[in-house]
Amino acid sequence: MRQDGRVLLSIPSPPVSGWQIGPFFLHIYALCLIAGMIAAWTIGSRRWRARGGAADQFETIVLVAIPAGIVGARIYHVLTHAGDYFGPGIDPWSALRIWEGGIAIYGAIGGGALAAWLMCRRYGVRFGSLADALAPGIAVGQALGRFGNWFNQELYGLPTDLPWGLEIDPSHRVAGYEQYATFHPTFAYESLWNLLVALTLIWADRRFRLGRGKVFALYIALYGFGRFFTEGIRLDFSYDTFGPIRFNQAVAALICLAGVALFVWLVKNRPGREESVYLVPPEDTDADEPEAAESEAESGEPKSDDDPAPETTDTEDKDAPVG
Repeated sequence: MRQDGRVLLSIPSPPVSGWQIGPFFLHIYALCLIAGMIAAWTIGSRRWRARGGAADQFETIVLVAIPAGIVGARIYHVLTHAGDYFGPGIDPWSALRIWEGGIAIYGAIGGGALAAWLMCRRYGVRFGSLADALAPGIAVGQALGRFGNWFNQELYGLPTDLPWGLEIDPSHRVAGYEQYATFHPTFAYESLWNLLVALTLIWADRRFRLGRGKVFALYIALYGFGRFFTEGIRLDFSYDTFGPIRFNQAVAALICLAGVALFVWLVKNRPGREESVYLVPPEDTDADEPEAAESEAESGEPKSDDDPAPETTDTEDKDAPVG
């Protein structure tokens, strides 16, 4: 509610979006993204090692997937906002200036997943196993990254008088909504939803021993489901192409349905959890040693030059039973 044009209870927006350090401007949004990447890396690495994966391979794959995800995020944003980058009087090279802002999570997931899949093929790693290990961490990383929208005062929702309405400075309000002071904090909605998704994935994985890509499929379904609703109330959205359904809403619905379909298919056709995260499990030398020792004992062959096989005497041959 309002009294004398002021909101009685609301969420304030941060007064700054970054700091000027010499010739460079450090965006807090970038720090939020970095924090999200670190969280995703840390959680994913622990889950990967718990499943028997090598830490060095995980690091290599993720280091390739991260820049690929950034490129994919930029490409998706430019394609869905083509009018902002291409047209009369617009410098098309601005599409490459990613530091000016403009990335999309759908493209990040797509680009990162493609790069990770290619790297998994190179190292003989099961992509589904890697995706399962990363899924909860990705959700946590997204929850942290969304706070960057809060600092930038962007991607907020429709006007609201609810107690948790988000205050937006007049200079950051979408055209046509200048008279409103508070809006739905979609960044908070999505952050809370992503944390709930992460907890759900961890619980389901432990409870049902999910594997073979099922954790990642469940992540896709749950994330798409929540994103469909937040996209429905956002003001600064991609261009409408499906009548009343916004483009990103339609994409979220398709992602959700694809995740559900993939999860059901995997449960039916690939039940349980894989025994190894590798297509060809590495040899277990410790486990082979007892078998080798037993084989050597049965054959009577020496283990080494320093440990010769026992010699058989004539007496032993004569006393040996015949038949």
